[in-house]
Amino acid sequence: MRPTPTLDVVGIGNALVDVLAHDDDAFLAAHGMTKGTMALVDAATAERIYAAMGPAVEASGGSAANTMAGVAGLGGRVAFIGRVRDDQLGALYAHDLRAAGVHFEIPPAPDGAPTGRCLIVVTPDAQRTMNTYLGASVELDADDVDEELVAAAQVTYLEGYLWDADGARDAFRRAAQVAHAHGRRVALTLSDPFVVERHRDTFLELIDGEVDLLFANEQEIRSLYEVEDFDAALQRVRHHCEVAALTRSEKGSVIVAGDEVHVVDAAPVPGGRVVDTTGAGDLYAAGFLFGWCRGDDLGRCGRLGALAAAEVIGQLGARPETSLRRLLAPPDGR
Repeated sequence: MRPTPTLDVVGIGNALVDVLAHDDDAFLAAHGMTKGTMALVDAATAERIYAAMGPAVEASGGSAANTMAGVAGLGGRVAFIGRVRDDQLGALYAHDLRAAGVHFEIPPAPDGAPTGRCLIVVTPDAQRTMNTYLGASVELDADDVDEELVAAAQVTYLEGYLWDADGARDAFRRAAQVAHAHGRRVALTLSDPFVVERHRDTFLELIDGEVDLLFANEQEIRSLYEVEDFDAALQRVRHHCEVAALTRSEKGSVIVAGDEVHVVDAAPVPGGRVVDTTGAGDLYAAGFLFGWCRGDDLGRCGRLGALAAAEVIGQLGARPETSLRRLLAPPDGR
């Protein structure tokens, strides 16, 4: 008999400090940035931009970490596996993530690249322009996987962004092997259509052989199966994993599990205005996983995901500013 899990979800992903500051278009031009885009930058460029930025808000970030913070905010028991360096931003990252209710005890690396960061400039028109230095986060490898944490969690949640790094792929495979050996589930978020384009064949192998719960948006799932039609992608994915939760922005989401299909409407945004869609997918996954771990049916999982996503897109930033637990109070469809 396998032991009862003591965690709901453990996430594995990029450990990045989000550094968010307000500035104008002239700042973007001076630093060669294209408004509204995300660019990968090297360490020197990251240091130069960081030094030039005005007063900023610094917080732990990264897609899977945002999801773990969301599950914790709903009352779930979560942990995170990611690599930071033993530097100022690494200490900030660890403190902030723990303060969000996430168990994070991976020792910081004593050498190698500095802690990764995403430098975000918000212009007066609310556009976010991001410059990301991945740093230590992509040096994650199989030795960083805490097998006891993985064995203790109902779900191990893998961030597709990390699939670019060979060591991280080994970490994913190790984690999936441990999870399944203990009767647990493995979830994957595809993260980005460009990541899917780069790694389609290996993603398909991973999903077919290791992934139980798949999270993807419409672009990502169509890219994965190289089809223009969402319904065609839906028919393909239903045979490749236990559950697929597919988000479609204002069209809501579709959850498929074999012959079972749930169509879930998008939730209304508090205040009625979309401010920033960053983090919507991360928080949808958080709501869904929280519901799944407490035994909700798939439709309820999708509704809770929609509510959490709506909460974050009505504000600036990828972490909700208000308590998510109030989303659990009636009416939540229970």
